[in-house]
Amino acid sequence: MHNGFFAKEITRWYARNQRDLPWRHTRDPYLIWLSEVILQQTRVAQGMPYYRRFADAFPTVRSLAAANQEQVLRLWQGLGYYSRARNLHRCAQEVVSRHNGQFPRTYQELLKLPGVGTYTAAAIASFAYNETVPVVDGNVYRVLSRVFGIKNDIQSATGQKKFRQLAEQLVPDGKANIYNQAIMEFGALQCTPGQPACLLCPLSTMCYAYQHGEQHALPVKLKKTKVRTRYLHYLVIRQGADVWMKRRDNSGIWAGLYDFYLIETTHRTPLEQLDDSLLNLLLQQKGIDVAVSATYHHLLTHQRLHVTFYTITLRRPLGNLSDESNRLQAYSVDEIEQLPKPVLIDNFLQNEIF
Repeated sequence: MHNGFFAKEITRWYARNQRDLPWRHTRDPYLIWLSEVILQQTRVAQGMPYYRRFADAFPTVRSLAAANQEQVLRLWQGLGYYSRARNLHRCAQEVVSRHNGQFPRTYQELLKLPGVGTYTAAAIASFAYNETVPVVDGNVYRVLSRVFGIKNDIQSATGQKKFRQLAEQLVPDGKANIYNQAIMEFGALQCTPGQPACLLCPLSTMCYAYQHGEQHALPVKLKKTKVRTRYLHYLVIRQGADVWMKRRDNSGIWAGLYDFYLIETTHRTPLEQLDDSLLNLLLQQKGIDVAVSATYHHLLTHQRLHVTFYTITLRRPLGNLSDESNRLQAYSVDEIEQLPKPVLIDNFLQNEIF
C-alpha cells in the first residue's frame, strides 16, 4: 500500500541529502566491490582513506590479484576484521583466474565469488549493473523495521526472510542503483540508531515506530554477543638494533599478521609466575634488562584483551631464536615498519620502540 510512496520519498530525500563519496561516481564493479568490503563494519569516515589507498595502490582487480598477501594486509592495517582483507585478495585472484578479470554481471553469479555474501552481491549487481535486487544491511534493517513495524529478530531465520521479502517488494524496477543507495544513506544519516531525526523525516506519517514511540525498541536483536576475556603476555626480545617478531599462522583473528612471542593465561599473572621455557631461558642470561609495560586494554567484537609487553633487552647474542617452535626472526626497525601488524602491536611499537 505504501510501497510506492516509500521508494519515492526515500529517493527524493537522497537527492537532497546524499554525501559526495568517490565510489558513487563510478559504475566500475571493482571499485564498488572494494568500497563495499572496506565499509563492512566500518564507518565511512574511517574507511575513506583506506579506499583511496587501495584504489591508488591497486587501480584494477588484476593489480590487486598480483599483490602478495603481506602487501594487502599492510595496507589494511588498522581496519580490523582482517579476514575481510584476506577474502578481498582471494576474491580478486578468482576474478582474474576464473573470469578473465571481469566481475560477473548478475547477483546469482556474484554470489559464487569467495567472500561475497548476499549484501555485497546485491550492492555490486545494483550499483554497477542496475539489477533489480535489494541491498539489506544494518541500516536497511533499521529503516524497514521502524517504518513498517517489523518486530522479528533481525538475526533469526524468520526475521531475515521477512525483511528480504519486504525489501524485494520495495525496490523499484529500473531504479535499483539509486534506490538502494538512498535507503542505506537514509539509515546512516536520518534514521540513525541513537537519535533518529524523526521530526524532519519525510516518512513520519507512515512510520510505525514514530507513531507508537518505539524508535529505540526497533530493530529487534535478541542474541547477545558473548565476550571472551583473554590475558596476553608478549615477550619483546631486543638484540642490538633488532627486534624479534613472528608471523602468525593462517588461523584466528590476526592470521598472517606479525606479533611477538606470546604467552597466554586465563587470569592476571605477574612475570615471575609465568611458566614458559623460552622466558626461563631468557631470564637465565647474564646482563639483561627487562621493562614491563602498562597494561594495554583492547576491545574486539567478541574478545576483551588485557595485554602486557615485557621488553627483554639482551646484552649478549643468544644465538638463533627462529626455531620451528616459535618462528621468531630478527627484524630492523625499518623492516618492522613494513610488516602487517595488529593495531595493538603497532600502537605498542609507536609508543615504546620506534
